[in-house]
Amino acid sequence: MRRHKLLVTVSVVALAAGGAALYALPLAADPTGPKDCAGILPPLSALAGVPAAVAEPNWAQRAGTINDASCLNRTPVAGVVAVRNEADVARALAYARAHKLTVTAAGMKHSMGGQAFRAGGVILDMRGLNAIRLDANTRTVSVGSGATWHAIQNAIHPQFAVKAMQSTDIFTVGGSISVNAHGMDHQSGAVMGSIRSLRLMLADGRIVTASRTENADLFAHVVGGYGLFGVLLSAELEVVPNDVYRSERSLISYRDFPETFAAIEADPAIGLTYTHLSTAPGSLLQEALVYAYRKVPADQSLPRAPLGEVSSTKLRRLTVNLSKRNDFFKAAKWWAEKNVEHRLESCTIPRAQAMGDGEACLVSRNDPMHDSVAYLRDALPRETDILHEYFVPRDRLVPFIDGMRALFRQQDVNLVNASIRAVGAEVNALSYAPKPAFSVVLYLNQPADAGGTAAMARLTSDLIDLCDREGGRFFLPYQLHYTTAQLVRSYPELPAFLAEKRRWDPDGLFGNTWYARYAPAVTGLQTG
Repeated sequence: MRRHKLLVTVSVVALAAGGAALYALPLAADPTGPKDCAGILPPLSALAGVPAAVAEPNWAQRAGTINDASCLNRTPVAGVVAVRNEADVARALAYARAHKLTVTAAGMKHSMGGQAFRAGGVILDMRGLNAIRLDANTRTVSVGSGATWHAIQNAIHPQFAVKAMQSTDIFTVGGSISVNAHGMDHQSGAVMGSIRSLRLMLADGRIVTASRTENADLFAHVVGGYGLFGVLLSAELEVVPNDVYRSERSLISYRDFPETFAAIEADPAIGLTYTHLSTAPGSLLQEALVYAYRKVPADQSLPRAPLGEVSSTKLRRLTVNLSKRNDFFKAAKWWAEKNVEHRLESCTIPRAQAMGDGEACLVSRNDPMHDSVAYLRDALPRETDILHEYFVPRDRLVPFIDGMRALFRQQDVNLVNASIRAVGAEVNALSYAPKPAFSVVLYLNQPADAGGTAAMARLTSDLIDLCDREGGRFFLPYQLHYTTAQLVRSYPELPAFLAEKRRWDPDGLFGNTWYARYAPAVTGLQTG
């Protein structure tokens, strides 16, 4: 009898373990390709009447459809051009002009707000324009607009590091410039601050240089201009020494963050910083883990290990995807970040003393930013993850988070990650931060169906209104769940920006879904 009970127990445990494994395997599985969870729109018919004098572009795809990283925006296009050189761009623009088609330049297509393509348009896949040339004497790197930050870091390491980039390295330089992206370096500011010059192909095929001193007005509109003024061909960027940092972390109340950051900002030795907010239901957005990287001057001569990829991809993916399933796993994920993750951190600077420095870890500047977040890509077709970002005045962060927490609880939001970064005043034409601000970045999970989209639209609208009440602005590269009135209220300089776009591109050659949706409405508001 005892043996029978033991066999039953073992069988139950084995079944439970097997069931858990079957449940977990899809959550940890590698994706087989780009996720596509939207319904397919009717394809465009093939173009007819091609003038014989107009050369065909270097097509990678004729007609068909295209999607972005959200997987929710499948759109029919005239075709995708594989750009290998500047002549490919010129030929594609000539073709589009002849056929009265719009042109959109695209990289990794992580802009989910309609900036990566337009229905019926010609899409330039810029990823082949990816040359990288380092000039150690001038501390600059000249890069094709299709080069990724990941490739740039590999090319300039170990002597130099990127000055300003997004917090992960998967994006192309052209994409980052088109949104004026920012990251972990609170001292250097957004990408705009590290640009020496840009080379741009205009709508008439001319190539011009734009910088703070040459075509300065165009420069201010191209940076953060969402590709509406021309095709960015290349950029000359500043690089900085690949300093050695000691990683530090502290757990604080979110209410103390402004004071904590003021101390960080006043300390010139801290080169990088970011903050994660709690996603655990019991302490939702109330606890904050502040990460800082402090320069260690005495260790600058130490050898830097080669840049490595983030390890344990499947385990990290499983942890993230489990946290989307219920409150228990959300709490477990936050507990692990507070108590476990930092003990597993890879210390990439070999130094015996580090073993005696408690939890201290030495890394080169490139290391914290060398993350392609492969663990965030999954093979789950019925759901997707969406980014939001809100820029709030630094003295209004706490009430904004309080309002956000109330909305999340009211609407049962599936929050995967929330972080805070700091930005200075950005002086480009369509600035998300006319004054210094704190950026609140949200990573949200939603069902990939009509109900999920409707719920996300409601949340987005409510968060934009909340941000507006606190005197802030919302970031434009995310889903188009806002009204024209909300857009103009957040960006009152938009009518002037659009007028300047028409001056540089009078025939409207460059376009995207965002521009097609909002430009006519904004112009109507202005003239009505």
